[in-house]
Amino acid sequence: MPSVADAPRIVVGVAGGIAAYKTVSLVRALVTTGADVTVVPTESALKFVGRPTWEAVSRNPVAEDLFDDVATVRHVALGKNADVIVIAPATAHTLASLAAGLAGNLLGTTVLASSAPLVLAPAMHTEMWEHPSVSANVATLVERGAIVVGPDSGELTGGDIGAGRMSEPEAIAEVVQSVLVPQSLAGKRVVVSAGGTREPLDPVRFLGNRSSGEMGVQLARAAHARGAEVTLVAAHLEVTPPAGITVVPAATAAEMLEVMTALAPSADVVIMAAAVADWVAAEPSPHKIKKADAGESFAAELVRAPDIAAELGARKVAGQLLVGFSAETTEDANSREAMARKKLEAKNLDVMCVNQVGHQLGFGDVETIVTMIHHASPQSQSVTGSKHSVAGQILDALSDR
Repeated sequence: MPSVADAPRIVVGVAGGIAAYKTVSLVRALVTTGADVTVVPTESALKFVGRPTWEAVSRNPVAEDLFDDVATVRHVALGKNADVIVIAPATAHTLASLAAGLAGNLLGTTVLASSAPLVLAPAMHTEMWEHPSVSANVATLVERGAIVVGPDSGELTGGDIGAGRMSEPEAIAEVVQSVLVPQSLAGKRVVVSAGGTREPLDPVRFLGNRSSGEMGVQLARAAHARGAEVTLVAAHLEVTPPAGITVVPAATAAEMLEVMTALAPSADVVIMAAAVADWVAAEPSPHKIKKADAGESFAAELVRAPDIAAELGARKVAGQLLVGFSAETTEDANSREAMARKKLEAKNLDVMCVNQVGHQLGFGDVETIVTMIHHASPQSQSVTGSKHSVAGQILDALSDR
């Protein structure tokens, strides 16, 4: 299992099916997680998507011929060095070849030369998928340890509808990620809040913030990949939640308080990454506030929003891990940590994650630095990288606890 510091090596095999166009998005998704991705297309696959595209999205040279780079014994090295092999689309012909142990192309030899987990994403017409020979080949591969993702039901090439559509790239990527990381949270229930709340001033206006929800979504994804049963309490997200988790909407601070206090008692870990409003309108107007009525200035009366972290801290159950997030604008790291530790103690949390934000800093899918402050230790721990990487490092640290 590769360490956090080492980029996992993923081989993406592409068979000759029209669904190969979707595999481009799969490769891009895997690369953005920091993986070292090598694409091995069959000769037929290159008729659907060409070599330049695969090399551009994978950022690695593409080899599809057994006689490419013979001096390095590439037809064996790719499989031996892989941490996981995923084949998408896996056509009926490719499934048959794998089940029979054939090595007629580079993809076949790569699989045979590897002891890495094999993830298969079948794609074919419904009649082919339901044919007894295909069913038997899939059963053989599963018996040998292959992980099969899909296929889904939906519209197929030619307008038919039925089973055989390749699963979406995001769903396949989630399975690949779950293979790459240890199942350190298996059997655990994790609740994550994400996004920014919007507090209404009137039916069309609101007080909000710049949170995209990226950090919370990545934390939910990381927890799910480590085997946890995850519920994402979502305010307003600018990113798509990962497949395989439960999403509960909570648009305002009041709604989020209600949802979080209902879910927290049964959770092993609660991570509060949402940007919840500190202030809400005392009496939101039931009608649109018109400029003509307000005059040259408008001042809404604001009152404190509920402090969800403090409320959950007061209700914390034995053995539960409560994690808060604190976004600070001060540039001084010591000051940020001091403010975060004060919040940690006041709200009865176990861990506080603090990061610096600003007009051009911290929001969205950007490189970030998060400092973890632990209630039980005077020492802080900093993690850095993409939000996907940081989320994984945070979950690994929490798993150790």
